[in-house]
Amino acid sequence: MSEVFEGYERQCCELSANLSRKCIAASVLDGEKEAKILEIKAGVDEAETLIRKMDLEARSLLPNVKAALLAKLREYKSDLNNLKSEVKRIESSNASLAARDALLESGMVDALTASADQRGRLMMSTERLNHSSDRVKDSRRTMLETELGVSIFQDLHQQRQCLLHAHTTLHGVDDNIRKSKKGLTNMSRRMSRNKWIIGTIIAVLVPCHHFDFVLQAF
Repeated sequence: MSEVFEGYERQCCELSANLSRKCIAASVLDGEKEAKILEIKAGVDEAETLIRKMDLEARSLLPNVKAALLAKLREYKSDLNNLKSEVKRIESSNASLAARDALLESGMVDALTASADQRGRLMMSTERLNHSSDRVKDSRRTMLETELGVSIFQDLHQQRQCLLHAHTTLHGVDDNIRKSKKGLTNMSRRMSRNKWIIGTIIAVLVPCHHFDFVLQAF
């Protein structure tokens, strides 16, 4: 299940970086800006869908892994909100496109300032992409640590099963010993009873035999 989350995360990072580049392009685009904005909005919707899938996948994992992944999701949601704000800014600037064009024609817009702004946005996009790559690496490391923990847990579970089986076997042996002891006790009692009966018979027969011997002597 961690591989599923990692797949969603990789798609989300790539989509986020792509949307950042499109926002930079749309901010300096003169024509067809509406089409570019619609394309960016579609990408934002796709990113939201991926984040929802990541959220569902993270909540299905072990508690310690789930907590780490949900923390990462909060960062992705924050990045997505920043993209939405950027789209709104582009839409707002598009609404005043006529005034902007008039300013450009009159030479009131400083081309160097615009170029610096573009460089700043590009650097921001690159930094966001680097952060996304770091999150993917952290997720992979968490997955490996989780797999190790699951392996240890499985080993402990197998050892517990072996101990339970040994306990059951010993319990069966103990039952057999108790049954054997009970049988020996019963046999001892029967032997004692038989000895008593034999002794009684002997005690009765011996006087009778002595009396017959006396009668034969007369």
